[in-house]
Amino acid sequence: MTITAAVSGASGYAGGEVLRLLANHPEIEIGAITAHSSAGSRLGALQPHLLSLADREIVETTAENLAGHDVVFLALPHGASAAVAAQLPAETLVIDAGADHRLEDPEAWFRFYRSEHAGTWPYGLPELLLGGLGGAGGPRKQRETLVGARRIAVPGCYPTSALLALVPGFAAGLLEPQDVVIVSASGTSGAGKSVKPHLLGSEVMGSMSPYGVGGGHRHTPEIEQGLSNAAGEAVKISFTPTLAPMSRGILTTATARVKPGTGIAELRNAWEAAYAGEQFIHVLPEGQWPATQMVVGSNNAAIQLAFDEHAGRVIVSSVIDNLTKGTAGGAVQSMNIALGLPEGAGLAQLGVAP
Repeated sequence: MTITAAVSGASGYAGGEVLRLLANHPEIEIGAITAHSSAGSRLGALQPHLLSLADREIVETTAENLAGHDVVFLALPHGASAAVAAQLPAETLVIDAGADHRLEDPEAWFRFYRSEHAGTWPYGLPELLLGGLGGAGGPRKQRETLVGARRIAVPGCYPTSALLALVPGFAAGLLEPQDVVIVSASGTSGAGKSVKPHLLGSEVMGSMSPYGVGGGHRHTPEIEQGLSNAAGEAVKISFTPTLAPMSRGILTTATARVKPGTGIAELRNAWEAAYAGEQFIHVLPEGQWPATQMVVGSNNAAIQLAFDEHAGRVIVSSVIDNLTKGTAGGAVQSMNIALGLPEGAGLAQLGVAP
């Protein structure tokens, strides 16, 4: 049976990436392609790389245009998804790539987004540990909550890279919940497609810069939420994002103090156990460190860790493509799980080089 999918926000980077993946999905037929300001335009004029869909017309993002599909992807600005989703039938699988339904704490939502909390949906990061490494059946993971779900909140791109980097250590009880420091470098596509002077090529090329410094970035409570759920206690982080002169990709370097008596063997065992059998998460061989080029265009994450014995800290580096694993790939992967399809359907296994 063919599954029909509608994609909103189709003129942006996230919506375009969802369409790129769905165009190669063996079970999906792409239905309505919607946006707001670009409604009435030809998709090929805004997403020229989507050649097989180039002649499709972009229609207005309304509940009427999105209704009647089996799956609806909402790639809308933060705060815009909830109103649209509320008008869609309960049996429709709605996947929100925005922030509206990620956070569990209404106070944290209001503090960072300054609007009413729209509620919490199942979190679309299948490989995320739910706490503890489990027993004979293996670790408990977030994918359990996605089976049969009809509302899914896709994680932010920074939280995806940060949580995949650190959660194994917290779930295994090896890391201290305080003094956790995370620094991430992202490509400019993470800022969206609208024109911004500081994202012009002449401003970005050959330069790096921080932003959201001092705990001000909106992804901070989302990262703390995932780490705290894994640890079983409150985890506090210092998170600093930086802008790198590349179009796509995230390199996260995260450090945390290890508990007394913990060494590199225990640490490495925890990470390898957490991701054993995962098709998209790769703990690299010792001595090989991740680079963003490894994962461009793919749904993969590459991870490496080291133990700084002098400082008593674990250092973990992870890389993802912010538009694929960090957004659209995670959305399609979660859709596959919810609908009972093969989890990797439509998702390229390998990155692109050079």
